[in-house]
Amino acid sequence: MIRIGILGDIGSGKSYVAKNFGYPVFNADKEVSKLYKKDRKIFFKFKKILPKYFKKFPIRKLDVTNAILDKNENLKKIIKIVHLEIRKKMNIFLLKNKSKKIVVLDIPLLLENKINKKDDILIYVHSKKSDILKRLVIREGYNQKILSKFKKIQLPLDYKKKKSQFIIKNNFTKKSVKREIKKILKKLIK
Repeated sequence: MIRIGILGDIGSGKSYVAKNFGYPVFNADKEVSKLYKKDRKIFFKFKKILPKYFKKFPIRKLDVTNAILDKNENLKKIIKIVHLEIRKKMNIFLLKNKSKKIVVLDIPLLLENKINKKDDILIYVHSKKSDILKRLVIREGYNQKILSKFKKIQLPLDYKKKKSQFIIKNNFTKKSVKREIKKILKKLIK
């Protein structure tokens, strides 16, 4: 099984690119969303370490945002709890798809949390800063302060680019993304 890890800046279109590969995708953001809505265990863990912010289930994104904005160390506490669960979910996903030729990992902190393996194929999604900003501003729940906090815990983009075997230039048109993916898949599946 070939594992493809998608890297890039926040809002660069990583999930869009991942989806266009046509293979099973593990989308960590969607899994986190599900955890917040359905996993009482996570809620109780949050409530235990940050009782001021988490009072009722399901977990609201606003409560998470408030906790993160209030104190820098809260983000680390939340990530520690969430990533443990995400790692478990990813392992279940990999087990379920072990017979697939390729799987795509769309995990925002893939390198930072050392979730990738040495032989993973890393693909960096490059987008213009102006295009990213246009897209981020219209996102539901967009918050510049939160964005800044997440960027601070990420590895530098140049480092991610260097670690990648491929770079996809995403100008947010389906045709160009599909063309880039096709070229990569041709090289991977020989």
